[in-house]
Amino acid sequence: MEIDEHLAKELKRAGYSHVELTKSPVGTRVVIYAAKPGMVIGRRGQSIKDLTKLLEQKFSIENPQLSVATIDIPELDPKVIAAQVAMALQRGVHFRRAAYWGIQRVLESGASGVEIVIRGKLTTERSRFEKFKAGYLPRVGEPVLKYVKEAVQDIQLKQGLFGIKVRILPPNIDVFEHPIIKSEIPQTATAASEKPIATETTVAGSETAAGEPQSAEKSEVVAPTIIEVKEKQEEVASTQDT
Repeated sequence: MEIDEHLAKELKRAGYSHVELTKSPVGTRVVIYAAKPGMVIGRRGQSIKDLTKLLEQKFSIENPQLSVATIDIPELDPKVIAAQVAMALQRGVHFRRAAYWGIQRVLESGASGVEIVIRGKLTTERSRFEKFKAGYLPRVGEPVLKYVKEAVQDIQLKQGLFGIKVRILPPNIDVFEHPIIKSEIPQTATAASEKPIATETTVAGSETAAGEPQSAEKSEVVAPTIIEVKEKQEEVASTQDT
């Protein structure tokens, strides 16, 4: 936590996000995530050399191996947005303008929702807070603990101490109250006329051999039935005559 706080103060202009420390038999690997890695490295690597000496002397880290990683989308990182809003307030930008500017950047990056809370002596001598939000942002439940990212940034101004709190819901998050509507799966069109129509002809006392074509089956089954009907009609006519 001490290393994270120190790096956040030293690298706030570089868009510092967070740091990861991994111990190994050779030494300690330190990965710094920032929006502008060039400012972390410095000219000819001077800034990163100074950070290496600082970690060894002040924080007693044995053989630190520093590396810098770039954030894919800095606008979706609440710590970066909070630091940028704090720097805007330090330059004298009105707090409402700075908050709306931060919300616009987050929404343009594709986030589902964002909320920015600014606390301090905003307009009077009495401290208060104002909340700015846009999009969908859950308040309670598992999505808040699992998906919502949150960061807090403090800054000292002439009026006093100001606090900026940023909460962001990343894009493409499926929550209960705001589900994602998936696109329909295209189904392959199959014409009914292409499928063969099964026709059955049942005749009492006759069985057809399996595997024979249907036309032959019809000719073999229908022909005997017609002959039998004619013979019966002739017998009936002869009996009537008698």
